[in-house]
Amino acid sequence: MPSMRISVRAASPAALGFASVFAVASVALAEIKTQTFDYKDGDAVLEGFIAWDDAKTTKQPGVLVFPQWTGPSDDERASAVDLAKLGYVAMVADPYGKGIRPPAPKESGMEMGKYMNNRPLLRGRVKAAYDRLLQDSHVDPARMATIGYCFGGAAVLELGRQGADVKALVTVHGSLSNPTPADAKNIKGHVLVLHGADDPVVAPAEVDAFKSEMKAAGTDLEFVAYSDTKHGFALVSSGADKSKGSFYNPVSAKRAWTATKDFLEETVGH
Repeated sequence: MPSMRISVRAASPAALGFASVFAVASVALAEIKTQTFDYKDGDAVLEGFIAWDDAKTTKQPGVLVFPQWTGPSDDERASAVDLAKLGYVAMVADPYGKGIRPPAPKESGMEMGKYMNNRPLLRGRVKAAYDRLLQDSHVDPARMATIGYCFGGAAVLELGRQGADVKALVTVHGSLSNPTPADAKNIKGHVLVLHGADDPVVAPAEVDAFKSEMKAAGTDLEFVAYSDTKHGFALVSSGADKSKGSFYNPVSAKRAWTATKDFLEETVGH
């Protein structure tokens, strides 16, 4: 049975000067290309964003990026560009639909609830994005990975729970709840969870249930909890007010990005 690796890491004060690893990166470099395009889930029109290194002459691993509860934003697009610079073809998915970008917290909470309370609907949206990335001519379909932030973490796990051939699943301060825990047995890839140890949104009971779910399924899980870190820690848009339940933590963001890069290199390479 695959091992479960669980660790707790403390943030180093020396790293506080780190500039945002998720700041919007320049796409002026000739080899990095980006494109916005429409795709569909049934009759629903969705808007994707893709970034790739056009200088690459062979097919590259594909990384599907799922956004937070307000829908695709500069945070996720910057992450996709950074992934393209590393040699991946990265697509930002659109679970809600083209033009549906609800502001936080009330509107985004209501929109997210439509999908969290209807997992078949969420699974359909994430599968549509996965199928679209598989079709890209730059992508090696045998080396697929996915990353999700907040609500996007739930999307990542629902992609795995429906048996998609994904080698690496990364959730960053993501929702871990699951109304059908037995479906965890369908996860084919390795799972990395990057979590804020003081996250008030993803409660300890939810974390414990998730770990039990992964253990029962025999899933290869690495779970990292960053100290002095709440929800939304990897997204610049979370802001810097530590009194709130969600805030950007540059120390934990840097460490999460490093962990993600190492995990992708281990599982799908580039």
